[in-house]
Amino acid sequence: MATAAQWLEGARPRTLPNAIAPVIAGTGAAAAYDAVNWPKAVLALFVSLALIVAVNFANDYSDGIRGTDEVRVGPVRLVGQKLAEPAHVRNAAFASMAVAAVLGLILAATTAWWLVLVGAACMAGAWFYTGGSKPYGYRGFGEVGVFVFFGLVAVLGTEYVQAEHLSWVGLGMAVGVGSFSCAVLVANNLRDIPTDSQSGKTTVAVKIGDSRTRTLYMTLVIVPFVITLALIAKTPWVLAGLVAAPLVLRASAPVRTGQGGPKLIPALKDTGLAMLAWALVTALALGLGS
Repeated sequence: MATAAQWLEGARPRTLPNAIAPVIAGTGAAAAYDAVNWPKAVLALFVSLALIVAVNFANDYSDGIRGTDEVRVGPVRLVGQKLAEPAHVRNAAFASMAVAAVLGLILAATTAWWLVLVGAACMAGAWFYTGGSKPYGYRGFGEVGVFVFFGLVAVLGTEYVQAEHLSWVGLGMAVGVGSFSCAVLVANNLRDIPTDSQSGKTTVAVKIGDSRTRTLYMTLVIVPFVITLALIAKTPWVLAGLVAAPLVLRASAPVRTGQGGPKLIPALKDTGLAMLAWALVTALALGLGS
């Protein structure tokens, strides 16, 4: 039976920046138009956190029962390492989705009921990433899913529930955060090319190979800084977002220098921290410049 510490690691706390950064970015977009609603921002944060925990447990369950995680160089896998019963991990995923659903219903009830459909799409995306008979994460669409759900939907959704409108600033923030989130997944899949190839999991990294995957990663982590330059049209304060550049240099070092296997693990954590720093500083800058 898995210990409490193993369950916590199975929830993959290192991925939490992928849930926190979009809410910060969306709140920054709302702040740019003096439309911040803190209670709704906090609710959106808990929805995002519950969803990413649900994704992580669902991924652990689905990959585990398929045998994808039998050989893995990354963190703890509850099902793959036979630390917990598959049904228990599946139930943990469903429980996290239920928390996200309840909080999401509160947001929808106080904003617009059509957001219920957006929430349903998010939960379907969480499950079918690696679940179901034809998981899209096994067919090279994982990065698309991450960009859509943890970039566009999470950032613009956070902006909308507060400001009740969308803006070009929000779109820019969504593209920036989505690119960072994709970079985290690309680094993960770069590390897993050998084991994913062996298990039949066809990620983008498996499709395009090691060298092009490294180029893709570097392109993705540059995009947010291009967005920073575009956001100058709203306020020059956003140039403060360039403070995240040294973090990106550190995060990308294992990718740039051809490292593989466990040596790529720090790139995941550091890319997430760079994303969090960029989102936070840029959001504060948008608020100050409004």
